[in-house]
Amino acid sequence: MKVSARNALKATVKKVVPGSVNTEVTLEIAPGVEVTSVITKASADSLQLSEGKEAYAVIKATDVMVAVD
Repeated sequence: MKVSARNALKATVKKVVPGSVNTEVTLEIAPGVEVTSVITKASADSLQLSEGKEAYAVIKATDVMVAVD
């Protein structure tokens, strides 16, 4: 796999919540560290996502915001 995004984090699919149009996918990138993405149902079906499957969280963004309490 080659992608132009610089942030490709290897992960394990923790949860897949299919909807009528979109699917919510939760990936665990480290113990207790999760990232959730909403992708099209067609994409989720094409990737054959299921709990326990290895996948990548590919993050490409032009802005990263930082906040503090």
